[in-house]
Amino acid sequence: MEAIMATQTAGLTWTDRTAVTGRLALKVLEYTDCIKRTVDRAKEPGFNESSWDELAALLDTGVFQRVGNDKVAMGWDVYLGLLMQWATKTDFWAEFHRVSEVGNLVFLELTEHNTMRGQPESVVNSLTTYEFDDKRKLVRLGILLQHD
Repeated sequence: MEAIMATQTAGLTWTDRTAVTGRLALKVLEYTDCIKRTVDRAKEPGFNESSWDELAALLDTGVFQRVGNDKVAMGWDVYLGLLMQWATKTDFWAEFHRVSEVGNLVFLELTEHNTMRGQPESVVNSLTTYEFDDKRKLVRLGILLQHD
């Protein structure tokens, strides 16, 4: 029987957002802050797809993939359309729980609050995996949602 060897890269975990020191974990927090700012601006006149340029700068948009809770994979162009629809119709905020960084992966746990116009607030727990390339550009989002 052949022995299987596993290698382990030490990871770091933070439960206090202000204490985060990992380079990629900080980049993920930058991403989430950018989402919040852009969603808040989405209700202002003149909001358009170029309003997401700050977020796009964090990604390698040519290879980026978002895989949602429904297991559907989409590239940047499709994700941008989804963001446009969502941001213009919802109010959003998130409660931070934990972020962990291991190698080129970051795992972020949040409680997300969305209020679509005319609808009651939707609250979900999320665990999102952020995968980065060697240039520290985001290339993949894997999103898992826990609904009530």
